[in-house]
Amino acid sequence: MLRHALLQAAAAVVGEVGYANASIALITAKVGVAQGTFYNYFDSRQDILDALLPTLGDKMLAHIKECARDGADFAEIENSGFRGFFSFLKETPHFFRILNEAESFAPGGHKRHFENVARKYLHLFQRLKRGGEFPAYTEEELEVVVFVLMAARSYLALRYVYGNEQNGDLPDWVAGTYMKFVRYGLQGVPPASQPSVSANELKTRKKPKISA
Repeated sequence: MLRHALLQAAAAVVGEVGYANASIALITAKVGVAQGTFYNYFDSRQDILDALLPTLGDKMLAHIKECARDGADFAEIENSGFRGFFSFLKETPHFFRILNEAESFAPGGHKRHFENVARKYLHLFQRLKRGGEFPAYTEEELEVVVFVLMAARSYLALRYVYGNEQNGDLPDWVAGTYMKFVRYGLQGVPPASQPSVSANELKTRKKPKISA
C-alpha cells in the first residue's frame, strides 16, 4: 500500500535528517513516486509528520504485546514487555529520534501517541487489578504508576542505549534493576525482609543534631 510506503519513507527520512529537514521531495524520492502522488494520501507535509509517531507507536505496542503475551502475572508481563520495548528500539533505530523530536515538530501526533500508549498500559493495570493484583493501589494511583514507568523507559534508553556506549542492546543488569524496583514498589508496602517501625518507636527515637 502506497500510504504505508510513504510513512515508512518518512520514518527513514526523519530518522536521518530530523523533522525540520524532512521534505516531501525527500520522502517521495525514497518511494520513487512523483510529489503530486503524495497528496493523494496526505494533505500536507505536516499531515504525514503528525501521522508518523502514532503509526510507529501502534507498531511498537503490537511488538510489546507479542513479547509479553505468555506472562502469567504483572511481573512476568512487565519484564517481557520492558525488554520488548528495547528490542523494538534495536529493530527500529529511528524511532527514538522521531519520538523525542515530535513534541516540537509534530505536537498533534506526539499527543495522540502518548494518550494511546498510556490508555492501553492503564487498561492492563486495571485488568490485573480486577484479577487481584495491586491491592494497595487505587485505580487513580495506578495512572500515576503508568506514567512513572513510561518515563523510566525513555530515560533508561537515553542513558543505556543511546549514551556513550551505543550498541543497541540494553544491559541485562539494567533490566534486572528495573524489575527489582517495579516488584517492590508496586507492593505498596515495605518488603517482608525489612522490619516495620511503629509510630511509638518513631516518637521515642532521638532526633539527629543539626550543626549550624
